[in-house]
Amino acid sequence: MVKVIMGLKGSGKTKQMIDLINQAVSTENGYVVAIERGPKLIYDVHHNIRLVDANEFDLSSFDVLKGFIAGLYASNFDITHVFIDSLSKIVPVEPGPEVEVFLKWLETFSETNNIKFTVTISADQSQAREGVRRYF
Repeated sequence: MVKVIMGLKGSGKTKQMIDLINQAVSTENGYVVAIERGPKLIYDVHHNIRLVDANEFDLSSFDVLKGFIAGLYASNFDITHVFIDSLSKIVPVEPGPEVEVFLKWLETFSETNNIKFTVTISADQSQAREGVRRYF
């Protein structure tokens, strides 16, 4: 399962993400991971969440981010949900075809490994392409 939360800056995406992360820690039977840019969630999420600061790693492309996610899972098969906050800030690209390809890869990885993904994207939801909109 892949879910995308999309909206302009200040539209409440991160607040919604925090609520979903904290809910997941009490309902999931495995580990919950949140990939963020900077330590902004540290005081808002439950202490059992594994926070990963993308700034500590060079996640400059979707291929690198795919490898990073695969590596997280390879090191811990008990991960049940991965949250990615501010995808377009972690991998600095405009929402377009590359984002659609990445989301499709997440969907395949999700189905293969039984992991849920929730992703926030800072952009106007009305401008989303069909390949992104299908994950709303």
